[in-house]
Amino acid sequence: MAHDLKVIDAGKREQYESLFPQLKELVAYESDIIANMGNIAAALKQQFDWLWVGFYLVKDNELVLGPFQGPVACTRISPGKGVCGTSWTKRDTIIVKDVDNFPGHIACSSLSKSEIVVPIFQNDIVIGVLDVDSENLNHFDEEDSVWLNKIVELIFPNKQIND
Repeated sequence: MAHDLKVIDAGKREQYESLFPQLKELVAYESDIIANMGNIAAALKQQFDWLWVGFYLVKDNELVLGPFQGPVACTRISPGKGVCGTSWTKRDTIIVKDVDNFPGHIACSSLSKSEIVVPIFQNDIVIGVLDVDSENLNHFDEEDSVWLNKIVELIFPNKQIND
């Protein structure tokens, strides 16, 4: 099934409000988690033109790179390391206004200036994270957190990832 994303040039809230129903429709008829993560990453990158958008999945007690859009990325992240590993272990969304001020930040790209990481839950266990990086300082806020958490829930309502 072909899908054309309707990208709009508007304020942040309007962009999310336009994108969310499109994403909901995009994943509604696809049961494969990897396919849905790939399309979600592509759609977010296309709409917002962020530096990097992607997923890391927990495998063998590490976060392992999953579908993404953007420059080459770190492949494996240990628990508690960097923003992704910290979000995983704290089980909470983390917004970093300036990555240079985050203790232990992992610089996969020197272009990244700010970051938001959303944990992905399955049966109350963190199974991965959605990671978004921007080339701009102070780029992400609570509105991004709310919407990105809603978007993650579209893909992971009660599905299992098969290794």
